[in-house]
Amino acid sequence: MVVATPRTASELCAYFATATPIDDRERESIAEFITVVPTLADPFNEHADIRHVTASALVVGERGVVLHLHKRLALWLQPGGHIDAGEDPATAAVREATEELGLAVAHPHDGPQLIHLDVHPGPRGHRHYDVRYLLLAGNDDPHPGADESPLARWFSFADAYAIADAGLQGGLAIAERTYVRYRA
Repeated sequence: MVVATPRTASELCAYFATATPIDDRERESIAEFITVVPTLADPFNEHADIRHVTASALVVGERGVVLHLHKRLALWLQPGGHIDAGEDPATAAVREATEELGLAVAHPHDGPQLIHLDVHPGPRGHRHYDVRYLLLAGNDDPHPGADESPLARWFSFADAYAIADAGLQGGLAIAERTYVRYRA
């Protein structure tokens, strides 16, 4: 059975209402998401409310997973960010990963794979409801743009787990497990 990719806030809420969380952090994130996001007037707009939906990507390939050293947080994280006007989250995840890593990335051949949710504080008192997708990349080294973090590289999953913060741990586990379906 093919599940349609959630594109709107209400579709995301319906999707997460039936999702099985990987850990307690994701369970709490899902509960907050489905409680708060329906109350937001424009949930994908970072300027409409300090609480908003963001999109990010676990970029995987034969070499492992690509992370970048976040410029302000000094943490190794997955690429991601705010959703532009007229974009859906799956499209935003590809755009953000391409911009931040300088890699050609794509959703799997069978469509976007929404694999994780993490709710966390953002800058300036914001709260991010981050929906995370699995994206595939070839073997190229990352080449971030001039305005992006200059440090981005491939990690084995074991090395990524060792440096990941609590909000990324669950996403890494699902990405590693899901990627098995897409290996050549």
